[in-house]
Amino acid sequence: MAPDGVHACEGNETSSVIAKTGPVGATVNPCTLCAPLGAVLATSGIEGAISLLHGGQGCATYIRRYLISHFREPIDVASSSFGESETVFGGESNLATALDNVTRQYAPKLVAIATTCVAETVGEDVPLILSRYRVSRETQLAAVSAATPSYRDGHAEGFHAMVHSVVTAHCTELGEPLPQINVLPPVVSPADIRHLREMVEGFGVQAVIVPDYSDTLDGGIAESYSALPSGGTPLSQIQSMPRSLATIDLTMTGKAPRAADVLRLTGNDVRTLELPVGVRATDAFVSTIASVTGRDSPEWLARERARLLDAYADGHKYVFGKRVAVYGDPEFVVAIAKVLLEIGARPVVCATGARNRALTAGLGEIDREKIEEVLDDTDFTRLQAACERTKVELAIGNSKGYAMARALGIPLLRVGFPIHDRIGAARVLVLGYRGTLALFDTLVNTLLYTKQEASTIGFSYL
Repeated sequence: MAPDGVHACEGNETSSVIAKTGPVGATVNPCTLCAPLGAVLATSGIEGAISLLHGGQGCATYIRRYLISHFREPIDVASSSFGESETVFGGESNLATALDNVTRQYAPKLVAIATTCVAETVGEDVPLILSRYRVSRETQLAAVSAATPSYRDGHAEGFHAMVHSVVTAHCTELGEPLPQINVLPPVVSPADIRHLREMVEGFGVQAVIVPDYSDTLDGGIAESYSALPSGGTPLSQIQSMPRSLATIDLTMTGKAPRAADVLRLTGNDVRTLELPVGVRATDAFVSTIASVTGRDSPEWLARERARLLDAYADGHKYVFGKRVAVYGDPEFVVAIAKVLLEIGARPVVCATGARNRALTAGLGEIDREKIEEVLDDTDFTRLQAACERTKVELAIGNSKGYAMARALGIPLLRVGFPIHDRIGAARVLVLGYRGTLALFDTLVNTLLYTKQEASTIGFSYL
């Protein structure tokens, strides 16, 4: 494993030449992104919230570029703009100025502060700085903070850390139960978030999804400019989360703080499930909602389940025994690996760049004879070497793996985050019976296309 803090720049990710060696002393093209990026993504799912990075301006620019390239939506990220003096003497004055500017320009309902590597190295105590700021400005500014140095964590941990901070600060309302269910998703697409809401509300209760960036990062063309996009989970809903009938936690945070633990302390009924991808996992999600609400599953979900099973029967012969590599966030990799086993394929390599060891724990109950290598805290150099050893035929993951797939001469099914070389990443649906059906069709057609293109005949009937 690479030592913490030894990471190469993102600029090498498009190289078509990847070293074919075993473990090395540095991470080359990491299979993860920076921790503050995850915090910014989580903040985008809170209504009226603005992200403020406490650190250098370059971090904000990099994160904006990365998120915009995936979601194809404008995203504002403020910065306290560290310079040379701040790296020595601290950036409290800069952060105060940044808070003055964002409150004046955006009038946000919440300021979410994420620390970068330099601020954490200096040892900035952001909660203390915020306390001093409120006293000096005589304000009750709504602000939360999360420590997100990238030499310690990746984007998955940063995402969970910011959600934890928001929930901790706002889950304050106790009282009689409300007809609503909390859902805590990991990094998924806006289309997935919308479908989670649809499934929960199909049982006649409201879904409180934190964070919900389905509108803020996949909105329509606005008639007029707004400093902050509409959408996101209202703070009033977050405050009411302890009164929900239950909380469904879909995250695998590993060492990262769990927002679900905050709700559990309030006495809320917390159910931890895997991402609802595939028949079994979606059955578990649907049955959990049914048990919480005491209501039967809607007929449309039963019909979607039947269509998925029919698709499995139609395409099973094309996927059975295929050797697949899956990489990405831990929740995503575990979910896809189990779907592959469900359809008869073999997820021989399962990999994540997350440094929280959640992947190894999540795969613990799977038949490990069919999973030959599990890689935590990895990069694409080691991932490619594992794919070569196991003779992988298909890779499933984000577009950062394109150079690896090209070097291996195998197809890449683009799912997850980030996807920079295709349009529509925000609309890729994989959750639920409906999303699994779309994923299965795409998987089968990817294999058929590859076989057809490699054929000397160029057959047109299968």
